[in-house]
Amino acid sequence: MHSIYFTEEHNMLRNQIRRFVEQRVMPIAEGWEETGKVPREILQEMGELGFLGIRYSSEFGGSEMGALGSVILAEELGRSTFGGFTVTVMVHTDMASPHLDNFGNKEQLSKYMPDIISGKKIVGVAVTEPDTGSDVAAIRTRAVKDGNEYILNGTKMFITNGIYGDLFFVAAKTDLEAKASRGISIFAVEKGTPGFSMGKKLNKMGWLSSDTAELIFEDCRVPAENLLGEENKGFYSIMRNFQNERMVLAAQSMGEASKAIELTLDYVTTRKAFGGVLFDKQVIRQRLASLASRVEAGKQLLYHCAWMDEQGLDSIKEVSMAKAFCCELVNEVMYDCLQFHGGFGYIRESAIERMYRDARIQTIGGGATEVMLEEVSKRMVD
Repeated sequence: MHSIYFTEEHNMLRNQIRRFVEQRVMPIAEGWEETGKVPREILQEMGELGFLGIRYSSEFGGSEMGALGSVILAEELGRSTFGGFTVTVMVHTDMASPHLDNFGNKEQLSKYMPDIISGKKIVGVAVTEPDTGSDVAAIRTRAVKDGNEYILNGTKMFITNGIYGDLFFVAAKTDLEAKASRGISIFAVEKGTPGFSMGKKLNKMGWLSSDTAELIFEDCRVPAENLLGEENKGFYSIMRNFQNERMVLAAQSMGEASKAIELTLDYVTTRKAFGGVLFDKQVIRQRLASLASRVEAGKQLLYHCAWMDEQGLDSIKEVSMAKAFCCELVNEVMYDCLQFHGGFGYIRESAIERMYRDARIQTIGGGATEVMLEEVSKRMVD
């Protein structure tokens, strides 16, 4: 790929991930849709290849790359056509474990990070609650200090890796008197901790190879040493990583959109109709060309956001733009690509049918489009 943003190292990473996806994921991932999970051996293989520690310290087995590395990972996994597989990995690498990387102390990092990078422990992040999504300050889960422990009570909802994950970074209120955004802390809670249980596995419209669950905390005692960072400062950790989370969801969307256009181009250039092939029809050619142009524009905005992040620049407005634009666009792409596949696109055995369902969550998860546009509009008048 010729780009002002990517180095030879980036290109090598992209090629390596693409080969892995084509050889180890796409031929067998249909079965993961049936079982509702990605096999642990696949995740550990990704760990061995270095895919799960792209951003992390070499001290623990990471590659110490920046945001562009995460964008490459998300984009290439998005091309797998299995959104559930992609989000299983991306929650582990770029939505959950960054809380440990950003605010964990030396002991916490040494305890957990090597197993996270190797894929021996799979992680999730538990912020969303039944009545609270993007409004993080309104969470109700409580953590009360009792000697050398905190007692957690509350419920988390829509938690990716919730059933099969091993370690969760859980947001809870630790000060009810403080301003909402100043009274939240984050705790590392391991599966098997007394008082911590998984509720029912949630059946979703898409992302079927990703496990999603309700998490329940009932007088769950967590060692005080499992507090990440300072007490009551967890809101800032969540806000800090929201930008990365939104960036990789946009990247996943662009990977999905690019692959959908490729699959559709292959179909319409071979599907016979009206004395020729579908691609002979100007309306189809031009619509695909228009979509491809907009996807390329989305990628360039996305790459620029990642570059800004690596330069330490404030990119909240740009990332919010990218999240809104790319995640709305992938749904437009899937709609037209399924349409151009005709009846075959409506059949479960077609990749485009699965991709159509998987893409719908992109305008919701990680911050709905409406929330993203509010973030942009607030910064248009500053």
